[in-house]
Amino acid sequence: MASKVILLVEDNPDDEALTLRALNKHNVTNEVVVARDGAEALDFLFRTGAYAGRDAQQTPQVILLDLKLPKIDGLEVLRRIRQDDRTRLLPVVILTSSKEEEDILNGYRLGANSYVRKPVDFVEFTDAVRQLGLFWLLLNEPPVIK
Repeated sequence: MASKVILLVEDNPDDEALTLRALNKHNVTNEVVVARDGAEALDFLFRTGAYAGRDAQQTPQVILLDLKLPKIDGLEVLRRIRQDDRTRLLPVVILTSSKEEEDILNGYRLGANSYVRKPVDFVEFTDAVRQLGLFWLLLNEPPVIK
C-alpha cells in the first residue's frame, strides 16, 4: 500500500517551516512533499517537469494549498485539479492567511473541501494542523482513484 503523502503548496519559508514543525509535533509521520509555487504543485500532481518520473501511486492523501502563490495562484491550481479526472477527487484544504471573503467563496466554488485561515499564534496554528492531520489522514475515507 502506498504511503499517505501530504502535498504542501506553500511559498512562504516561515509558513512551510511552521507547518512541518506542527505536523512533527503531533506525530504526523507521513511524507510531506513541498511545492513552493503553483507550477511546481501542478508538475507534481500531473507528473510533468521535474516530477515526470514520479511513481503514479504516490498520490497525495490531502493537498494543503496556499492561495497567494508565485507563477500560478492557488485558485488556478485548484481549478486545474478539479478539471482533471486523475485529480478531481483529491481532498484540497485551502490553508491561507487570506481573509478575503471573495477568496473563501471562490475556493468553495472551485471545489475546495475546506478553507482554513492560518492562525497567527503558533499554538493555535499547531492545533489547526493537528486537527487537519487527524481528520484527513486518519478519519477521512478517500475514494479509490484508478
